Amino acid sequence: MCMTLAMTLGMSVGIRRTLWMMIGEVVGVASVAIFAVVGVASVMLKYPDIFTLVKYLGGAYLAYIGIQMWLSKGSMTITKEDQSDVSRLTLFNQGLFTAISNPKGWAFMISLLPPFININYAVAPQLAVLVLIIMISEFVCMMIYASGGKTLRVFLSKGDNVKLMNRVAGTLMVSVGIWLAVS
Repeated sequence: MCMTLAMTLGMSVGIRRTLWMMIGEVVGVASVAIFAVVGVASVMLKYPDIFTLVKYLGGAYLAYIGIQMWLSKGSMTITKEDQSDVSRLTLFNQGLFTAISNPKGWAFMISLLPPFININYAVAPQLAVLVLIIMISEFVCMMIYASGGKTLRVFLSKGDNVKLMNRVAGTLMVSVGIWLAVS
C-alpha cells in the first residue's frame, strides 16, 4: 500500500512533494517495527483471533480498492492546481496513517523482527540498527516507486492506457486481498 501510494503521488504531485508522504510513511513503519519488537508480537500470539480479524479486514479492504480501480472511468484528472492544494502536513499524515494501518506491514514486522533480537544483548542498540535498516530500505524503495510514477504519468496520459493500468492494478489488488485473507 505504501509503495502504491508513493507511485500515485509521484504521478500526481511530483517527487519533491511526495517526500513529505515518504517521511510520514518511514516514521509509521519505524513505529510498527518498534511496537512489533517491543510486544505486539506477544499479544498477537496470545490472541490469534485479533490477528485473523485484521488479516480478513485487510484482505477485504484491498479487494475493495481493486474493485474500485476496475470500476473507475480511466481518465487522468490531475491538474496543476491539484498539486498545490495538498499541504505538507496532509501528505505526511497520509504516509503515516497508511503505514500504521497496513495489515501486511504489521504481519510482516510481527513475524519477522522479533527473532532478529538477541535477548543476551542490550535490546535498544539492536532495535535501533534494525529500524534504521528498515527505514533506509523503505525510503529507497519509495523513491524508486515515486520516480516510476512520474515516468508513468507520461505513458498514462495517452489514449486508454489509464483504464488498462487500472484494470491490471485492480486485478492485482483483488488477488493480493484474497491471498492475504486465505493465507
